[in-house]
Amino acid sequence: MFPIRDHNPSQGTPFVTYALIAVNVAVFLSYVNLFNDPYALNAFFADWSLVPANISNGARYDTLVTTMFLHGGFMHLAGNMLFLWIFGDNLEEEMGHFGFLLFYLAAGLGAALTHVVSAPYSMVPTVGASGAIAGVMGGYLLLFPKAKIDILLILIVFFRIFSVPAWAMLGLWFALQLLSGTGADPDTGGVAYWAHAGGFVIGFVLTLPVWLKRGGTGYWNRTQGHPPHPEAAYRFVPTSIPTVKRRRK
Repeated sequence: MFPIRDHNPSQGTPFVTYALIAVNVAVFLSYVNLFNDPYALNAFFADWSLVPANISNGARYDTLVTTMFLHGGFMHLAGNMLFLWIFGDNLEEEMGHFGFLLFYLAAGLGAALTHVVSAPYSMVPTVGASGAIAGVMGGYLLLFPKAKIDILLILIVFFRIFSVPAWAMLGLWFALQLLSGTGADPDTGGVAYWAHAGGFVIGFVLTLPVWLKRGGTGYWNRTQGHPPHPEAAYRFVPTSIPTVKRRRK
């Protein structure tokens, strides 16, 4: 189950969102051949990914930034870029191009530092734009809590698309990060749940000035939590599956 789009069209071109997606894809393509050589890939990640122990020892602060543009595989990249594509354009429209870029980098830095605090002496490399994108999701929740998000549900051979309000989808996602982070050992690797949760909270907080400038709770009252412009409408056309008629004996 994952989101595929929202009903919140941006009114301008989200140049920064597009550029961030392009940079992430370009960086991934620059080292994709290393996946055929585990030793070389591990050496590459050791040089450029976030290793909490290095930061705790006062070294390699540059990896707080470089880690945001590295991914551990195609599906890791695709999932992150899908979320950035869905939620990034609306925040960029509200914050402006340069403001959104600063916001994105700040959320990513905050998420990385949250991960360091959760496992300060871990030697496990951490990669991914998830923390920064979690910040985008936190900001989106604050500004558009009732925007419609289309979710694709896949159950073996059953496919269905349905709409849920942003607060339900994003709130559930955040709760799962907290729940999973509580039961996981960040020193052993795996998903950096606390980076996700930290990025989400930081993004929410960093969006507060924009929300207050719009009127705070008054903005929510005027829009009822929906986008301040007409929502996109999508048609759901059922797929016709041909049936084979039984032959009468």
